[in-house]
Amino acid sequence: MKKLTGVGVSAGRVIGPVLQMPEPIQEPAVGSTLGDDQSPEEAVERLQQAAASVKENLKERSGRTSGNAAAVLKSTALMAGDKALLKSASKLVTGKNYTPERAIWEAAGLYAEQMKALGGYMAQRVTDILDVRARIVAELTGEPAPGIPESEGAFILIAEDLAPADTATLDPEKVIALVTSEGGPQAHTAILARDLGLPAIVAANGATEVPEGTVVYVDATDGTIVTEPGEAEKHLAEKYANRKAIPEFDGAGVLADGTGIPLYSNVGNGKAALTAAENRAQGIGLFRTEFAFLNREEEPSVEEQQVEYKAVFDAFPEQHVVVRTLDAGADKPLPFLTDTSEPNPALGVRGYRTDWTTPGVLKRQLEAISAAAKESSADVWVMAPMISTAPEAKDFAAMLDEVGLGVHGVMVETPSAAVTAEAILQEVDFVSMGTNDLTQYTMAADRLLGALAELNNPWQPAVLEMIRLTVEGAQRAEKSTGQEKTVSVCGEAAADPALAVVLVGMGVKALSMNTRSLPAVAAVLKSVTLEQAQQIASKALGARSAEETKDVARAELPILDDLGL
Repeated sequence: MKKLTGVGVSAGRVIGPVLQMPEPIQEPAVGSTLGDDQSPEEAVERLQQAAASVKENLKERSGRTSGNAAAVLKSTALMAGDKALLKSASKLVTGKNYTPERAIWEAAGLYAEQMKALGGYMAQRVTDILDVRARIVAELTGEPAPGIPESEGAFILIAEDLAPADTATLDPEKVIALVTSEGGPQAHTAILARDLGLPAIVAANGATEVPEGTVVYVDATDGTIVTEPGEAEKHLAEKYANRKAIPEFDGAGVLADGTGIPLYSNVGNGKAALTAAENRAQGIGLFRTEFAFLNREEEPSVEEQQVEYKAVFDAFPEQHVVVRTLDAGADKPLPFLTDTSEPNPALGVRGYRTDWTTPGVLKRQLEAISAAAKESSADVWVMAPMISTAPEAKDFAAMLDEVGLGVHGVMVETPSAAVTAEAILQEVDFVSMGTNDLTQYTMAADRLLGALAELNNPWQPAVLEMIRLTVEGAQRAEKSTGQEKTVSVCGEAAADPALAVVLVGMGVKALSMNTRSLPAVAAVLKSVTLEQAQQIASKALGARSAEETKDVARAELPILDDLGL
């Protein structure tokens, strides 16, 4: 028996045979050039046709999915048609007489190196770039495109990492668990695995060395993989297989004593908002507006933006919708707004800060949000990302007043915002905690770096302390202003049912998550009273490590095992 450890990112316990991700597309021969019977112009045309075919295939796949999966596939499709990438590759064909497959390999490789060197969020683009490169090369050479291995029976998939486009479309009936040796808990692979309800572990060093066909036990609750599982592991897997069904969410987030805890969805467009409404989300706690801007050479007009925003508002008439203004920068560079040469983009000009360097874009976005809100009955609240100080919050609130948006808010993603929450909430009405970024900034750990996955964990005591400071700051601001100040969480931490109980026990008033997580979170919250949640939170806050914090909380929630969570 051999035991490997990683970071569990989507709970579950299963036993099954291993299939390793197939070997990637091989690099075309270095320096391979066109034959005498091939013209550079024809080769460039072949390259463009191959890229267009890959783009169309990914777009078609995105149309068959929704939510995060659709957004990821759409983003990858746009990468396949990236004009700068194709232009660089075409120059290698016409300038060096390279074959189109060698040209795209080198051009994409250089692009990926540039993104990786920037670090932080920009490194997230590397997986997409290399995936698109492989797909274009496969199209050019007639090889099978990279993808999930085929199998007649169910299996556990192990890979170094997965391209988001593959994760987004894998079949959870066949792939019963996912293990990667790289990646972090906030990378696309982890987020999509949670969307699929698929047991998943990332950053499991040595996993790719497990021979194909080996039967293994995967415990994605505590992040362990065991080869040659014994009776104890078989019992746990059987118990998980026979777990109670999670009740459908009935549209009312409530504790056992009747305390209301609104449960909202995180969305990026109107289609995702309709899905959230169909699944009885009580509103939208995070509308990521940047999807209307991504992969565009020019800023969308106010009218174009208004259409995008109204589609989300109309999905929730007379209900709560929180809009996050443009979170550009870092992993979401925009040609008309951000500087991709920043040495450390995760700590650079992103979110609200882009208004300092490119005034006008944020103002026009707020005009579009205001216009869409006036045409809708939704209860629209607006918040800015990457706020660090009270003066910034005051400035943003003034911008909202100028366009007639009455409920002012900011994201708490930085430690500075957490420790000055009282001052910030004297300027705005609410804060929403982005625990993904708050964790990486608190722990000084890139959330996409597998080697730091253990640090990049919202159960870390320091992260919980930041949340506690924010809640207490809000409570003091309520007393000093005489006005209600709402603290919600919209990061991935809200989708963890055990952590959701701790957050509520700490004083968080609302939770927003991916739509798929609503039933599980609702079921667990209904099993505790507010007093019990507060007691669990108190015990968790006394722990000294992320593992201990999680274990302490889970020990108080037997419903988690009953439901296989």
